[in-house]
Amino acid sequence: MRTVPGRVEHVVVVGAGLAGLSAALHLLGAGRRVTVLERADHPGGRVGTRERDGWSVDTGASVLTMPDLLDEAFAAVGERLADRLRLVRLDPAYRARFADGSTLPVRTDAAAMEAEIRELAGPREAAGYRALRRWLTELYAAQREHFIGGNFDGPRDLLRPELARLAALGGFGRLGPRIARFLRDDRVRRVFSFQPLYAGLDPMRALAAYGVISYMDTVAGVYYPMGGMGTVAAAMAGAAERAGATVRLGTTAAWLERVSGRVRAVRTAAGERVPCDAVVLATELDTAYRLLGMRPRRVVPPRYSPSAVLLHGTAERGWPELGHHTLFFGGAWRRTFAEITREGTLMSDPSLLVTRPTATDPGRGGGHEVISVLAPAPNLRAGRVDWARVGPAYRAELVATLAGRGLTGFAERFAVDEVVTPVGWADRGMTAGTPFSLAHTLAQTGPFRPANLVRGVDNAVLAGCGTTPGVGIPPVLISGRLAAARITGGY
Repeated sequence: MRTVPGRVEHVVVVGAGLAGLSAALHLLGAGRRVTVLERADHPGGRVGTRERDGWSVDTGASVLTMPDLLDEAFAAVGERLADRLRLVRLDPAYRARFADGSTLPVRTDAAAMEAEIRELAGPREAAGYRALRRWLTELYAAQREHFIGGNFDGPRDLLRPELARLAALGGFGRLGPRIARFLRDDRVRRVFSFQPLYAGLDPMRALAAYGVISYMDTVAGVYYPMGGMGTVAAAMAGAAERAGATVRLGTTAAWLERVSGRVRAVRTAAGERVPCDAVVLATELDTAYRLLGMRPRRVVPPRYSPSAVLLHGTAERGWPELGHHTLFFGGAWRRTFAEITREGTLMSDPSLLVTRPTATDPGRGGGHEVISVLAPAPNLRAGRVDWARVGPAYRAELVATLAGRGLTGFAERFAVDEVVTPVGWADRGMTAGTPFSLAHTLAQTGPFRPANLVRGVDNAVLAGCGTTPGVGIPPVLISGRLAAARITGGY
């Protein structure tokens, strides 16, 4: 594994999202001095919680999986996750509601989920689930250490025994057809195949290897941090400070001072010079290269994931149909992916994720139910939607859709406080107006994804969802560890 050359004592981490904080904790654990610079007035990046008038809302990611990766980051500085965060395992992880009116609680306990599927779709489908669960577990085991959790110096690093194992498991086929080998009922198939959409992939076309995302959701389990998703970053930042890091909020990095291919200091927007021996750029890729004063060297233009429209609001009372996370599947399943990923249009028959954190944490509502509605949408490069014109009408359409799918009175009782469209994500600095970064196409996966070492700069390392291993809370936590390893050589 290639590492940053020379003596590195002080590292500046730009960005206090989960990737930057993970990098900081692992660097501290390896004995490095760390300064974290964050332009916002709070840590978290895409994983944040904002206080409103007596209630709070999670502004970005709302699904937390693989908390052992968090525990690993805390352990790097001698702390325990359990001492800093109260995590609740959600059961069910999701509630799925289908266009025909049927429902399926998605449980991560094998016996409980088998019973739910048997009741919905019969014994043959329950047996198929058992076989699928085994396959997903084997798929994850084949990828965990090297393909997901390791640094790549080039495509040759793929040539390991695990590659043959992954091929034998059918990982290089297509996910949709592979899931169909186990399950016949279209409703049950959807529950185990929708996840790659948020990695920028049509589940019917995605590599079967991306079944690992389904493993994280439906086997490893979904968790909720009491107090909101923003408590994760706050706890990580606190652990970093207790271990000796300097965490500076409200401090914007403006450019990097470079001499002979080596970063010597980070210059802030206020004109301050922060000297360093190495820098971790845990930012958007475009931001990282702007700070470096470079352009990425890629033959093929980057392809970005779909975006999302997000509604945040409250209701004076809830609906028993809504769990903590509820999936509302439309009838036009395959058509949906073509619309948002290839045609660049809005979903004609929306499939939606509704999150109600007050189902688990009622104190967040101030006497109300807090509800967020997420609708996948084309990013700004894939689509030409006039969001200034379409946004208000689409908001009304989404609310009416949920009312028509069993949430009686939703249009009248759900008070929308905020609407975030792809334009809103772009205003927050997210390239192509998507919070899901680069799509996980074959040309943007593993050693073909933008590397975390920057060519031409000896001591700059990237972290975050735009580099390896990719999008989602587990991958960005790993990306921070991998970035630290490029400096310490410790992994």
